[in-house]
Amino acid sequence: MKVTRLAPVMVNAAGDAGAAANEEYYFLSNLDQNVTVLMKTIHVFSMSGEKRNHVREIAPLLRESLSRVLRHYYPLQGSLAVRADGTLAVRNDRRGVPFVEAVSDDYELRQVVAAVAATEPGAEVLAGLVYVGDDQEQEAPPLLTVQVTTLKCGGGFVLGIAMNHCLADGRSAAEFLCSWSEMARHVTLSTPPYLDRSVQRARPAPRTEFSHDEFTEVEDVSGLAAVFSDEPCVYRRFTFDAGKLDRLKRAATASGDDDDDDEAAGTTKQKQCSVFVALTAFVWVARTRALRMRLEQKSKLLFAVDGRRRVDPPLPPGFWGNAVVFSCCVSSAGDLLHKPLSAAARSIRDAIARTDDAFIRSAVDYIELNRCRARPALTATTLVTAWDRLGFCAADFVWGAAIHSGPAELPQKEVAMVLQGVLGSHSAVLLTGLPASCVQAFQEMVDML
Repeated sequence: MKVTRLAPVMVNAAGDAGAAANEEYYFLSNLDQNVTVLMKTIHVFSMSGEKRNHVREIAPLLRESLSRVLRHYYPLQGSLAVRADGTLAVRNDRRGVPFVEAVSDDYELRQVVAAVAATEPGAEVLAGLVYVGDDQEQEAPPLLTVQVTTLKCGGGFVLGIAMNHCLADGRSAAEFLCSWSEMARHVTLSTPPYLDRSVQRARPAPRTEFSHDEFTEVEDVSGLAAVFSDEPCVYRRFTFDAGKLDRLKRAATASGDDDDDDEAAGTTKQKQCSVFVALTAFVWVARTRALRMRLEQKSKLLFAVDGRRRVDPPLPPGFWGNAVVFSCCVSSAGDLLHKPLSAAARSIRDAIARTDDAFIRSAVDYIELNRCRARPALTATTLVTAWDRLGFCAADFVWGAAIHSGPAELPQKEVAMVLQGVLGSHSAVLLTGLPASCVQAFQEMVDML
């Protein structure tokens, strides 16, 4: 897919962005400090019928509405800075957001959708749809970049976004996209952002009340570091249709233990195992087997839990930032491989149940007390994050909702990302990376379901 880019244009917030934007720094919480990777996402929009005549209006409308939405999300036009105490903050220097117009001459909409949906994360075809800044910007990389790629056929456009994770978790990134689309339609923001992150400050006397295995290092007794170093990491998409998911859910509750918290973000009890718990249990076991971990190897599972409703009091509506913490399970590879899937699922449910107000505040305090070594250790680790219900597809920039939304790459080789399958199919798609020699073993376990 050939993409031709124009030079980036800096977009700044229109008018007065509020009194807080005049402060030198914008506060980032401890949960923000731990995730400074880029989130790169791609959103494909269709323009059919009469809408094809308005292709030239796409970039001007997106650029102008971006300027207006930045009044509400002004930190995105700043830059990261290290303060005297060693913490990260956003300097409100109003550098602006690089906005790039691009055109693809060789692909029609249906080809773009097929290519984006089938291409592996991080591939060149996806990288060409997301602008991340040029070499001159690398000393102070932008916190947000935007690329809009129109198609010569006039059938639609692709919106590529790169946003620093320290500004927003997945839910907050989706809410920004929806707010931007509302600005494009000239409607009132349905969810105005709550920008004051001081509600997530560490306690005046920080204290840890849990072991926080999510931050501790696991000894590599299986030579995993050498495997990842010696072999290319291959990224693949694995589809779990409705039948596979039903069989996984039955296997995950085979012991009769049917209590379950609703996925990582919810609190509603269900009578049977959720798709998230069952699929996460399978991925943990399957990666452990595919990586050929020794039986005595400790295998760690991290998975993202939305803390918005789990803290007391709950975070304010529209809270914009990182409200996600990592729940953790640790098991020997031998136990994972020789016990039924329901044992792994039970560990996950127990970890979700433990992720309450006390645990989250303890995690924030742990980072405060161990700032130099508080990033989650990823040796022998599987990190699962679910993007299937974040709401990216709710954004409508006048021309209707996106027909495809998804990541352009995975931030770490240990990450396994759950995405929604084909609309209406009740399926799920898993993106993950493995050393080349381990991919076939993982595929065979998927095929056996």
